[in-house]
Amino acid sequence: MNLQQLGFTQYFETQLQTLTFDRATRLVGRIILEHKHSYRVLTEQGEFLATVSGNFAYHAFSRKDYPAVGDFVIIEQMPGEERAIIHHLFDRKSKFTRKMAGLEVDEQIVASNVDYILLVMSMNADFNVRRLERYLVAAWDSGATPLIVLTKADLCEDENALIEAVQSVAFGVDVLTVSAVTGEGISALKEFLTEGKTAALLGSSGAGKSTLTNALLNTDQMKVSDIREDDAKGRHTTTHRELVVLPSGACLIDTPGMRELQLWDQGDSLSASFSDIDQLADNCRFRDCKHKNEPGCAVIQAVDDGALDSSRLTSYFKLQRELAYIEKKANTDAQLAEKRKWKQVSKSIKKMK
Repeated sequence: MNLQQLGFTQYFETQLQTLTFDRATRLVGRIILEHKHSYRVLTEQGEFLATVSGNFAYHAFSRKDYPAVGDFVIIEQMPGEERAIIHHLFDRKSKFTRKMAGLEVDEQIVASNVDYILLVMSMNADFNVRRLERYLVAAWDSGATPLIVLTKADLCEDENALIEAVQSVAFGVDVLTVSAVTGEGISALKEFLTEGKTAALLGSSGAGKSTLTNALLNTDQMKVSDIREDDAKGRHTTTHRELVVLPSGACLIDTPGMRELQLWDQGDSLSASFSDIDQLADNCRFRDCKHKNEPGCAVIQAVDDGALDSSRLTSYFKLQRELAYIEKKANTDAQLAEKRKWKQVSKSIKKMK
């Protein structure tokens, strides 16, 4: 195992060249497992259980300042132990984020430094195009390439109908159908997962992410659970994010299932996911048309003509309102965090005098 196989590209090598540290005692590694504030780090010299240094924690003012699965870090090995201290976090080339669960308005990094976001959805009763729209908005903003993976093809009676439904909302995104039971589509998926590449699996519980990971690993490393028969929903088999290295040399990040992904600051990507509505809006009579009840609205006309599904427009409005709220709340919280930061800095300066 070398750093290049782990995805340490020129982007990170350039950062490394600007850093000064004792290369005899410190190593570059990648976060492969996160549990609260403990991390499992994979390096060329093996795996280490690590925590951040006191200085690192002192300068971390929010959740995003801490390492996440997929991050590259510099660690210091404890003498004679398989434990280490994290001293530095490399700038991320991509990150898939969401709003933290609950009332707290903060950014949670689900996976970082990924090349592909594999949006996994099962072809059973849990198939949900509206949920997929939400994931696509976040995926486009991650900096990675989204790829839709429809699982459990062996249980689907009308595969083409579901593919068409996905393609109607996922413009320009590759769609693969797979079955871990029959092996359908696994080879096609492996063509994306080559040495040095990293992919993250995102989807709801019961979508088949862990089963898919096992198929790609050719093992039963990831624990799987049956879905409920009444609604085809699954239990949370994966309870934490974990990076595994595939036989091909690619890295794969499996994540816990999310019933609903709460967006985080993806306003720019709303246009990418709803490009059909944006194109229609170009023909509206008024440039600032809200697509509600304005005269000459091309979007409303498309709904009336049956060219645009009214539920898709409703989904667009819902995500638009959600992002506007998050932006407003985040800006307020950011101002408070900045005040706390400078208050802390001021106290430190006074102590030094």
